[in-house]
Parts: sequence; C-alpha cells; structure tokens
Amino acid sequence: MSNAVSGLPVGRGLLYLIVAGAAWGTAGAAASLIYRTSDMGPVTLSFWRCAAGLVLLLAARPLRPRVRPAVAEPLRRKVLRAVLTGLGLAVFQTAYFAAVQATGLAVATVVTLGAGPVLIALGARQALGERLGGGGAAAVVGALAGLGVLVLGDGSTSVEPLGVLLALVSAAGYSAMTLLTRWWGRDGSADAAGTSVGAFAVTSLCLLPFALAEGLVPHSAEPVRLLWLLVYVAAVPTALAYGLYFAGAAVVRSATVSVIMLLEPVSAAALAVVLLGEHLTAATLAGTVLMLGSVAGLAVAEARQARTPTALA
Repeated sequence: MSNAVSGLPVGRGLLYLIVAGAAWGTAGAAASLIYRTSDMGPVTLSFWRCAAGLVLLLAARPLRPRVRPAVAEPLRRKVLRAVLTGLGLAVFQTAYFAAVQATGLAVATVVTLGAGPVLIALGARQALGERLGGGGAAAVVGALAGLGVLVLGDGSTSVEPLGVLLALVSAAGYSAMTLLTRWWGRDGSADAAGTSVGAFAVTSLCLLPFALAEGLVPHSAEPVRLLWLLVYVAAVPTALAYGLYFAGAAVVRSATVSVIMLLEPVSAAALAVVLLGEHLTAATLAGTVLMLGSVAGLAVAEARQARTPTALA
C-alpha cells in the first residue's frame, strides 16, 4: 500500500486524512466557545488560527525527523506551491465565514462541502486523469446525501443567493488547494510540513488587513480561557490537522480526499450531542450512517487500488 513515488503508504495517508477530518470538526465547537468568551470576529479568529498555527509548526520543525523527498524540489516551485496553496486556503476559509454570515451555517456548510467533491472529481479527471468509477461515484453521491440529511434534517433553513455564491467560491478555493496538493505530490518532491508552513504564512498575510479592520485584539472577561481555546484551535484543528491533510492529500486520490474530509460535520455533530447537550435526532443518525458508510467504502477501494500496482510489480 505504498505510493511508489513519495514512499508514504496510502493506508497511512488515509489514516492521516481521517484524523484530520475529525480534528477539523472540533474547530466549530471551539469557535463557538471563543465567540461566547470574547468579541472576536470570524476573520480575526481565522487569522489567529493560521498565524498561531504557523508559529507552532515552526517551533516543531527541529523536533521532526528529517525525511528527504524522493525528488529534490526547486526553490522556485516551493515558493509557487506555498503561494498558490496559501491563496486557496485563504479563499476557502474567508469565503466560508462570509457565507455563514450571509445565509447561515447549515446552507453554507452543505453548499461548500457538497460542491467540493463534485468540483474535485471533475478537476481530478481532467487535470490528473483520476477516475472514480461506478462504485466511487455512488460513494460520493451517498456522502453528499448524508451531508444534506445531517445538516438540513430539521428543515429550519433559509437560503440567500449571495451566501450560496460565497459558499461556491469557498468550495472552489478548497478544490484548488486539494488538486494542487495532489498534483505536486505525484512526483514525491513536495514536503507536507513545508506546504503547511508556506500555506499558513501566505494565508496569514492575506487575512491580516481584514483582521485589522475587524479588530485584531479581542476583548474578553475570561482572557485565560480565551487563550487556551486559541491555543487549542491553533494546535489541533490547524497545525496538526492541516499537516496531516497535506501529507495524506499528496498520495490519496483527490475525490477520495474530498469525501473523507466530510468527516468534519460528522465530528462536529457528535461533539454537539456529547458535549453541548444537543439531542440525537433521526436525521443526525441517518446522515452520519450514510456518510460514514461512504467514507469507509471509498477508503477500502483506495487501499485495494494501491495494493494492485504493488502486486503487479
């Protein structure tokens, strides 16, 4: 189950993506607590998330074992990769927060995360020659159906055209980030840690002017609690999750990546039930089962496909 070029086993890449998706799902609950604790706005939170995540990654770099990539990557390409990935991340996060503000969390989540796998599947077929096949297409449809049931199950939603447009822009940024990561990971020269550091640096610079306009320093009656929440958001759903995401996305097919990352709303729903006291509804349970089944099916198919070339060799 090894990727022939990068050396990272595909099975481990799948595990990285599953952990990253689950970690991303905790960011929403942490953000809700931050909003209750302070007057921090969403763009400022996104800025501090990336900036603090960048600091943590830089601090951890000396502790990581040095792994030489299979192919040396030219400096010019490193810079280009960091800039494009960072811009994709900035568009993904900022447009999503704006979509939430314009049309609500449920619709913004469904449109962004629902359009992502479709755009990625189309882009991967055209640019990377990756084909889903009948089973893969069925898994994507099942995952999107589960997402719709999970998020829109209570029926209490309103749709604003501007919010939908912003959510589609967010999905485009996410899709570009995923496809570029896979494109540059095919020859084994891309370093996941370097990608994370470069992307966070570019995203932080892009978000800084908007964070300054929104209010860079928040006010809080509980500054210690706010600080711990920010440290958690920067460490777990940011530095750790994106590091795992960029490593896994380099060796796993792009469409599979996009479906596995739909574990984010599943994780968020589980936290809402366990920690925030929300009721487990039939829609939540049905959507979770549909999405987990689709993710498991695609992961098994990905592992089998990875073993086939190895067996033939």
